[in-house]
Formats: sequence, C-alpha cells, structure tokens
Amino acid sequence: MEINLIDIVEAVRNYVGLLRKQPIKKVVEKLKLTHQYGSQLPIYGDDAAVIPWKGEYLLFATDGMMTGLLINEPYAAGKASVMVTVNDIYSMGGRPIGMVNVLASGDEKHRALIVEGIEKGCRKLRVPMLGGHLHPDAAPSSPSLSVAILGSAKKLLRCHLAEAGDDLILAVDLNGQKGCRSVVSWDANSGKTSEALLYRLEALPLIAERGLSCAAKDISNAGILGTISIMLENSGKGGCIDLEAIPRPSEIALIDWLHCFQSFGFILAVKPEKSEEVQELFSRRSISSRIVGKVLDDPTVTLKQQQESITLFDFRKDEITGIRYNGLESEK
Repeated sequence: MEINLIDIVEAVRNYVGLLRKQPIKKVVEKLKLTHQYGSQLPIYGDDAAVIPWKGEYLLFATDGMMTGLLINEPYAAGKASVMVTVNDIYSMGGRPIGMVNVLASGDEKHRALIVEGIEKGCRKLRVPMLGGHLHPDAAPSSPSLSVAILGSAKKLLRCHLAEAGDDLILAVDLNGQKGCRSVVSWDANSGKTSEALLYRLEALPLIAERGLSCAAKDISNAGILGTISIMLENSGKGGCIDLEAIPRPSEIALIDWLHCFQSFGFILAVKPEKSEEVQELFSRRSISSRIVGKVLDDPTVTLKQQQESITLFDFRKDEITGIRYNGLESEK
C-alpha cells in the first residue's frame, strides 16, 4: 500500500526512536560545564567523545541496550551491544581499540546468553572486551547492559560540520535480512566473515583520511530520516531529502525501512565534486550508496516524493536533540 507524505511525516515525528532523543539537551547542557577539566574538542551530537592525543585523536563512546531487547532476545542484545559501539567509532573515521561493559542480570541462564552474544560480537568484529562490572543480583524484570569503547582516528568525521551545498549520501548494506523481533531492524552482519565486515567498515576511516568528507553519522534507532535530521540540526542547517532515492530492500515497506535500525548504515555530507569517489569506494565493498538529498542553509528539513514536497522539521521551532553548532566555537 502506498503511503503519502503526510503519513510519513507523522510516523517519523512520533517515532519512539526519535522522541527518546529529546531529553539529551538538558543532560548535555548540565554536563558541558565539566569540559573545563579536560582538553576534548567541543561536541555537538557526535557518536563519540573526541580527545586530541599525540597528533591524532582518541574516540570514547558508550551505549546501552534497551530493556525490552535484553529481556526478549538476550543473545541478540549481547551481539548488538558490540556492534553499535563499534559502529560509533567507525562513523567518526576511527578504528576500535577495546571495550569494557557493565552487565546487570540476576538469572544465570539469561546472563549466559547475553555474554555469549557479546563474545560472538567481539569475535566477528575482532575487538576485545577488556573488562567490566557485573551486577549478578539484578531483578529479572530489569536487566541492563552498557558497553564503552575506545578507538583512535587520524582524521575525523564529525556530525555537526555539514555545509550548505553538500550532497547527502546514504550508505547501507542491502545484503541482509530482517533482524531482531523486539525492534524494527535490518541484519546485514550475519552470514558474513570477519574479513568482509571489517573491509566494509574500513570505508569510513578511508573517507576521513582521504579528505572526502568531514561530516557523518551512524544511522541510529532514530531511523534514516531521524538520523539525517539530527545531523542537519547538529550542523545548524536544513536539507531536502528525496524519498525515492533512498536505497531499500524490496521485502520491507518504506515506512518500516525509514524506522529500521541498521547494522550497517551511515549518512555522510560530501562536497559534490567528491561524491562519485565516495560512492565508488562503497560500491567496491558491495555497499549501496545514493545521493538522497542536499544540505541547505534554510533550517528546515523537506521531504520530496515525485512532484510533492512537505516539511518534516523546521528547526526555528522544532527540536530533536536541541544541540546545534553555530560555527563560533573553536575546533582546535
């Protein structure tokens, strides 16, 4: 069944994966006061904290698994906890070094499934789990799992440096299958070798090191349109997105695909003269990448479908995370 633009706007704006980003602003504003005690670069919604280190950068990120996924699919949650943090490092042009975790599970069989998933994720993506903390007495109704990761980068991809005139390139791996039952997801990792997964991910640091882009973001649980909109909001910009240009597998309806959590999905802002090289780099890795829109100075996100268009967000009155770069703070 064909879905119209009004329905898409309503579905995206009210999607729980996007709405859960709204409390971020107050937390960031309060904790930003602590930046005076360190030397990290200013952060505007990046997937990892950036710490200048010996002429390069350390990347430090953390993520937590949703309770429903942990309860219903503990093995998948364990694997996902590794995947999402590894993707955060690659999305910024880095490569992982190692991870630690905090696991709370009071049921030994349940805990064993989570740990088995973590081990599988580490083995597939070849990143060590170096330590952590265990709460073995947590109530069965409230397990939790958080993973922190350290990585390094020679050059950075930031999420707030998209500029007017940039192409918006969406890169996804369509060679996969429907993923977890608890969340709308696309699994493009299962069935692939470690070598294939790492070769695919290596595209991101290569793009950064070759100066092909300076702005990118991992497609998060906010979905494709939500993540693109967050990057535009972080950059203090707007954009126009062509829904028909978005690559997707035939077996998933458009609205589900727009919400879908991707095991491999990234949005990049790229200068038009460099777009072909970026797409060729992804193509060599069997990644589908398309120019799905443009970055604009006007602070609105517009969706286009054939001859119709509609406003998704107007950042003069709308907020997703509320974190916006004004171009005034130093990026030393």
